[in-house]
Formats: sequence, C-alpha cells, structure tokens
Amino acid sequence: MTSFVDSKNGIFPSVCSLDCPDQCGLLLHKENGRIVKVEGDPEHPVTKGFICNKVRNMTERLYDEKRLKYPMKRVGAKGEGHFEQISWDEAINTITARWKDLLQNDGAESILPYSFYGNMGNLAAEGMDRRFFHRLGASKLDRSICNSAGAVGYKYTMGASFGIDPEDTIHSKLFIFWGINAVSTNMHQVSLAQQARKQNGAKIVVIDVHKNQTARFADWFIPILPGTDTALALGLMHILFAENMVDHSFLDQFTVGSEQLRIHVEQYDPITVSSITGIPVEDILKLARMYGQTSPAFLRIGNGPQHHDNGGMFVRTVSCLPALTGQWAVKGGGAIKGNSAYLAFNTANLQRPDLQQNKNTRVINMNLLGEALLTLDPPIKSLFVYGTNPAVVAPAGNKVRKGLEREDLFTVVHDLFLTETAKYADIVLPATSSFENTDFYTSYWHHYIQLQQPVIESYGESKSNVEVFRLLAKGMDFTEKAFDDTEAELIDQSLDSPSNPYIQRINFEVLCKKQYVKAQVEFPTELPTPSGKIELYSEKMKQDGYPALPTYIPLVNDSDHPLRFIAGPNHNFLNSTFANQNKHVELEKEPVIVLNQFDADLAGVKDGEKVRVWNEQGECLLKASVGENVLRGVAVTQGLWGADDNTKHLVNSLTPDRIADMGGGATFFSGRVSIKKV
Repeated sequence: MTSFVDSKNGIFPSVCSLDCPDQCGLLLHKENGRIVKVEGDPEHPVTKGFICNKVRNMTERLYDEKRLKYPMKRVGAKGEGHFEQISWDEAINTITARWKDLLQNDGAESILPYSFYGNMGNLAAEGMDRRFFHRLGASKLDRSICNSAGAVGYKYTMGASFGIDPEDTIHSKLFIFWGINAVSTNMHQVSLAQQARKQNGAKIVVIDVHKNQTARFADWFIPILPGTDTALALGLMHILFAENMVDHSFLDQFTVGSEQLRIHVEQYDPITVSSITGIPVEDILKLARMYGQTSPAFLRIGNGPQHHDNGGMFVRTVSCLPALTGQWAVKGGGAIKGNSAYLAFNTANLQRPDLQQNKNTRVINMNLLGEALLTLDPPIKSLFVYGTNPAVVAPAGNKVRKGLEREDLFTVVHDLFLTETAKYADIVLPATSSFENTDFYTSYWHHYIQLQQPVIESYGESKSNVEVFRLLAKGMDFTEKAFDDTEAELIDQSLDSPSNPYIQRINFEVLCKKQYVKAQVEFPTELPTPSGKIELYSEKMKQDGYPALPTYIPLVNDSDHPLRFIAGPNHNFLNSTFANQNKHVELEKEPVIVLNQFDADLAGVKDGEKVRVWNEQGECLLKASVGENVLRGVAVTQGLWGADDNTKHLVNSLTPDRIADMGGGATFFSGRVSIKKV
C-alpha cells in the first residue's frame, strides 16, 4: 500500500498540532510532493470544514526559507545568531560528550530539559524525551506555564478535568465566555454558540478585561477589572441564593457544602462586589438573574483569569456555579474548563518514570527559568529546549535572556526555526513539522482521539523528537528496549489504559482505519473528589492550606505603577509561533497597547502614538490604541511579537515570575506598568 509520503499528489487527512482546544481535523492538498493547501475536514464532527487563519496559512511556515535544514554549532557570541553547519553525528557526539562530562563532574541534575506543547502530538511532547531524561536522571521540569493553576482549582470542585461535551452546547440558551477570547482561541465553540443563537435564540455574554473580538461578537460584554473574577462569581452566588434561584434537589443529591456556601456568600453583596470588580450593581443583578433563570446555561471557563496570583481560586469558585443551578443535569448546561480526563491515556507507559533511578531528583518550575539559570545552587550547566521559545514566552524575560547568555551554560535547541532562544544555543537541531511525523492527538476540549501519519518527507535533515532522543539514548549508551520502541508501539502502549473506560476500544490499528475516534463518554455519576460529589466545601482544600469555601483573595500589590498589565494572545499568532512568518505578521499588523481614554489623557498620549511601557523589570515600545475597550487603570497588549534589532516588543520583559496560588501556575496577568509618550 502506498503511504501518504510516497504519494506525490492528492488530498490526505491530517491533524492540527497547535496548542489549541479545537484540535482540528485537516485535509492536506499535495502537488509534486509539496503541501500546497491546508483546509478543514468537512467530515470532521467538530471542525466541519473551517479552520483559522493560523492553520490556513500553514504552508507559509512549512516552506519558509528561514526554516532550519541541518544541525548547526555556534561560532559567534551567544545571542548573535551566528552558526555553521555540522553533521548529525557531530551534533550528537558533541551533546553526549558534554553530558557525560557533566554526569561525572556535576551530576545529572546539572542538566535541565525545558519544553512545552508547541506541537501537541503526545509522542512529540511527552514521549521518548521523557523516557530519555528519566533515564539520564536530569532535573525535572514542572510544566506549569499554562493551565496548572486552573486545573488544580477545578479539581478541588469537580475532581478532575470533566466538562460537558462541546457538541451538546448547540442546545444551550445562554453562553457565558468568561476570560476567554474564543474567536481567536476556541473558534469552534464560537461556531456552536452562533448555531445555538440561530436555533434557540441563545444569548452570548462575554466577561473579560478587554473588548476583544469575542466581546464584539457577544450580545452583552461585561468589562471587569483584572484579577477580580472570583469576587464576581461569589456575587452571583449571593444573588442566586438570596433570590432562591438555586436547584435545592440537585444540591442535596450531588454536592457537599451548599449550606455553608450559602452563609459564606452573604458577605459578597452586589454593592461590595461592584466596588471590587468595577461592574455596576445593576449589571451584576442582571447577570445573576439571567444565569439563574435560563436553562440550559453554559459556562466556558477561559485560561485568562487563572494567570493571576489568585487564578486557581477563581477556577475553583466559578466551577461551583453550574451546581447551584443544577445545570450539570441539563443537556447543553454545565461548564467546560477542560475535558482532558475523558481522553486520559497511560502516561506511565509512554513516559516511563520507572526508568528514573534517583526518585528524589529536584523539580524546577518552568515559570522560574530566569531565576533558576541565574541563582540556582548547584547550578544548571546544560539546557535542552524543544517545543517552546522561552526567550520570548517565559515570564520575566530579561532574566531569562540574561541566564541564557551564561558562557558556562551548554544549550541545545531543537526547533523548526532559529528562534530567539536558539540564538543563544551552542547546538541547534532542525525539527520536523507535525506533518512529517507519526503521532496521536488528544484534545483538551472535544472528545476525539486523532492520528497523524507522515504526509510529506522530512524537511532537509530535520528529525522528529522521537528520532532525536533515540539518537541521544544511543550516544549515551542506554541499552533499555524502551528506546527502540517504534511510534506505532508507543501509541499502543499509551492507549493501553485500563483506568480510563472511555478509550478502551481505541488503538493504533483502529486509528489507522478511522483517523479520528470519539471516546465513549458519559459524564461520571461519581466524581473523583473525596466525597464523590461536587465539593462546594472542600475539606481537602483546608488540609492543603486554602480556605475550604470559595474566597476572593486580592492580587499581590507590590508595585506603585498605576496600570494593571495584561499581555494576552492575539488572533494570528499562537504564543511566539507564527510571529516570524511574514504572512501572519501582515495579518496582525503591529503590536499595540490598549488604553482607556482617561489613562491616556493623564499620560498625554493620543491614539496611534508610540508609548514607552515600563516597570522595574524592563520596558517595551508599543503603539497606543486609545478608547473605551478597557476599564480605567487597565492596559492590554496582544501577541508575543518576535524581537529584532530595531524594536522592543518583548512584552514578557514586563510580566512577573511570581507563582500563582495553586499548581505552580504563572501570573502573567498580575503585573503593573507605567506608560509615557515617546
């Protein structure tokens, strides 16, 4: 049978690899062995044929002339980006020789892998690499930069990452998009909301700090001061209880702590909550009554609010709301923070933690990379970066780049491009795109497991993550069979997951035949909480040192800078991915900072003027967009724009590297800045 790669022409099934909940099914059009068009699969039950600009223009990325073709070694100063071509043999020998020396003289913990989900393929992100670093004994990375605070908060209430099936939201009559710019980051949920709007007369409400594309799409936009979302959720609970809009039967049967919660939220009256959130009292009352009197009502809980000092508590709190009104029992009602528990696979089989010889290996929070590179003792002597670009993406970016400048830090970067991080590397390795690999994908929003098989040949001398770590294992003289497993074997091992009944009948052979398979999902009748119920009162939280009941805790205020600074995503990039592609930069135009007219007038700044944005950590130069799209005292910028010699666009130079209240999460959105006209 002719493989996808061997076929020079035709249309072939594929999967979007980006870190996005939609995880679209794709069709790739090939001519003369090259992909010439990327489109959505019209047969895919969620994708239904339409995809975002990012993926539609993916060929610009695949065949960009700047894409890496071969391994390279540094010949200039760190950060300059001067390299010369070497062979794969030289690259692997250089890396493994350096690591063997470190093992002998500094210990395995002097080596740190630094990765994230630039490619959401499970083999690419957490397969052979994890096996290798476990066996090596390297320092472990706490990969908590994205959703960890919210995941822990949600777990306290619901036990695990269980939400409703997004396909059921076509039945919803009220959508509340809370802290998520879904038009840019979850477009198929927006499509489902639009369908429900047409069919059911559904209303769409957006709660956010910025009147973004999703807010403009909504029937009602509610602007809120950053970091005060927990107070709003508690204020809604106050009104739901006070006006008897709660489902007592559901609370009695499926929750614990409803009476304690009722008494607790008496303190969060509308006047108090309005003073905290910046939302008028009448709007708080209107929203509570809309939510309490509409069924089915659906909450889409976004990533934004969890990137605050109090982010875990926000998600813990807002996830209580559907229980108060009994919406979990109504088709199309409930919430989604994430749905990854339904597709949970056997990570132990894939990652092989049993290969770890030192069970007490130190763990380093990825949000503290700059601090770790500069102050950790014993120091990190080698860094292996893949699937991320910390010089741009990590918080406290100036610290990170200063750490990467260390001459005694041996850095290896495996990527498709010479990223800002790669310019600091000693060895750079070219990576394949997802369309050149075999991998499997599990959405954290919808319920489909999907297979990717190679559609095109590897670009230049590029290699997949699995291939690279097989070579490194051989170079380090590791003899365990775990390093010889094929991609098909890795997938079957991962899907052999007796603890997850939802994916029992899915394996590599099934995926080869069907490309995508939906898990056999039912919302669990007994949740994996200590009580088996939705925990409005959590004894576990109390044991862990948190308030047992949802509680508003203000943001850390350790700065005199007047503006609360939010550095969120834009429409045409995904973190720093695509920020180096001309097509996507043209679509996004230029980096701006959104200011309220009041704050702009105070600073003497007019719309369209350049402003210096700064705090103790660094500064940026951005174009001002002045109006009423944010509340007073708030500044919003969108997109992680790349760096060049003539601009200062690295907004994570300004973000704090404090750790959130739960899960070791990031606090990107809890910083403060000042502005001044340039």
